[in-house]
Amino acid sequence: MAYASSGLTRLAGGSGVSLWHYTTTDAAATVDAANYFNDSAGMFSVNDIILAVTASGGTPVIKILYVNAASATAVDVT
Repeated sequence: MAYASSGLTRLAGGSGVSLWHYTTTDAAATVDAANYFNDSAGMFSVNDIILAVTASGGTPVIKILYVNAASATAVDVT
């Protein structure tokens, strides 16, 4: 599966930083890969935090991602 913007929700924000929630059936390693969130690149800023609920063989896995690089066309998380 690929990134789906329908799974992304902004929970809170202030001082130029946002907290996001993202749900997907993709594996945690897939979501953590460079460029995964590129289709919504214009929404993210450096230092944003994403709480990602991913899957591993049908078992939910929660991962906290940090946006370490963002532009109008690309997003990198760690």
